[in-house]
Amino acid sequence: MSRPPKQVHLAAHFPGVNNTTVWSDPKAGSQIEFSSFAHLAGTAERAKFDFLFLAEGLRLREQNGRIYDLDVVGRPDTFTVLAALAAVTEHLGLAGTINSTFNEPYEVARQFASLDHLSGGRAAWNVVTSWDAFTGENFRRGGFLPQDQRYQRARAFLHATWQLFDSWRGDEIAADKESGLFLADPRAGTFQYRDAHFDIAGQFDVPRSPQGRPVIFQAGDSDEGREFAASAADAIFSRHGTLTAGQAFYADVKGRLGRHGRTPDQLLILPAATFVLADTDSDAAELAHQVRLQQVSGATAIAFLEQLWNRDLSGYDPDGPIPDVDPVAGEHTIARGRASVRMYRDPVATAREWRAKAEAENLSIRELIIAVTGRQSFIGSPASIAQEINELVQADAADGFILVPHITPGGLDDFADKVVPLLQERGVFRTEYEGSTLRDHLGLAPLTRAGLPRRAAS
Repeated sequence: MSRPPKQVHLAAHFPGVNNTTVWSDPKAGSQIEFSSFAHLAGTAERAKFDFLFLAEGLRLREQNGRIYDLDVVGRPDTFTVLAALAAVTEHLGLAGTINSTFNEPYEVARQFASLDHLSGGRAAWNVVTSWDAFTGENFRRGGFLPQDQRYQRARAFLHATWQLFDSWRGDEIAADKESGLFLADPRAGTFQYRDAHFDIAGQFDVPRSPQGRPVIFQAGDSDEGREFAASAADAIFSRHGTLTAGQAFYADVKGRLGRHGRTPDQLLILPAATFVLADTDSDAAELAHQVRLQQVSGATAIAFLEQLWNRDLSGYDPDGPIPDVDPVAGEHTIARGRASVRMYRDPVATAREWRAKAEAENLSIRELIIAVTGRQSFIGSPASIAQEINELVQADAADGFILVPHITPGGLDDFADKVVPLLQERGVFRTEYEGSTLRDHLGLAPLTRAGLPRRAAS
C-alpha cells in the first residue's frame, strides 16, 4: 500500500546582511528596524509557515582588519526580537539561535521558558557551538573549545536546561482567591546538575511553559553534529537540498535515531533554500543570473577567495585568472569569526579543485566564486518551484525547507502569494493552522510532564 503524501514544512529565515542578501537593491530595507522583522513574520504567518528563524552573530566578523562587507551591520538581541514578534503574531513559531559555548544553562532556560509563555507555546531553540577565540573575546571565557569538547559541552548544556524545564510538573501552584491562600509545592523548580562542565543547583523560577520545553533545532553537518541531532534535536537544518545529496543526508541522520530510542517521525530534516521566482522558467533563470552578479561583486569575489587562500589578494583582478600560489595553511586565518572559513578542511586541495575548474571552464575569479560559493536552490515559475519542492519532500530528500529570501523584508511576498497556493491545491500544505504550538505545526508529539514525547512515554 502506498503511503499518503507527506505534508511539506515551510519556514522563513530572516537573512540579515550576508552573502545571499542583495542589500544594495532599491527594494531592500533595514536589517535592524523592527518593521522589517514584523513584515517578514507577517508574511510567513499569512502563508501559514511553521516558523520564523533568526540566526545569531555574537561579533561583527572581520577580514584584513575590516568589517566584512557582506556581514551583518548590527544584529539586535535574538530574545528581544522574538519576544516582540510574539506580540504581533498569533500562530507562527519563533526560532532563535543561542550559543551553548559562551552562555549558561540557567539563563538560557529561563529566557526560553519565558518566550514559550509569552508566545503561547511557539518557542524554538537552535543549539549551536562556537569554534573561535575571536568571538570568545566578548565573553569572560575567552578562547575556544576543540570540536569534540564543544559538542560535549553542548550535550551537557542541553541536558542541564532540560532538567530545569522539567523541574516544574505543571500542577505545583494552587490558588484559592476566596480564602486568599496561594500555595506552592516547596519542591517546585528544584534542580541539581553536576558534570565536567556545570555544577549548578537551586530552584528554577519559571513554571512549566505550554510546550514544556522549546522545540530543539540543530545545524551541525559533521559526524558529531549529526549524532547530536539524532540524540536530542526535534529538527536539523541542512545544506543538502538537492535530490541525491538530500536523500543521502536524510537516510544517514534518520538512520541514527534508532540507537537513541527514537523513531523517524521524531526528527525533521529541513534544508535551507534560496529561490528566484518569475512568471516563466526562462525569466527566472535570467533573473537568477542577475541576482548572483549582485550578490558577488568584484570586491566580494576577492574577499571570498581570500578566505580560502588565507592571504591578501587585493592586488588581483577579479575579472582575471585564479592565483597560481597556494593557500597559507594554519589556524590563524585572514578572516575572523566566519564559520565558512572552517568549511575547507584541506584548503590546498580545494584550491587545486577550484583552479582546475576555472581552467577547464575559462572562468575568472568572480565567475569562479559565483559558481562555487552558492546557488539558488529553486529557480522558476511558481508552478515549477511548487512541483520541485513537493517532489523533493515526497522523495525523502527533505521534510520541508527553510526559505532564505535575497531581499529584506519583502523577499518572501511573492512566494507566499504565488507558490504556497499551488502547494495547498496539491493537498501537501496546510490552508489553516490546526494547532496552537510549534510542536503542533511540526507534527511532533506533545511532551509529557517527564519531558518525553507522549507516544514514547511508556
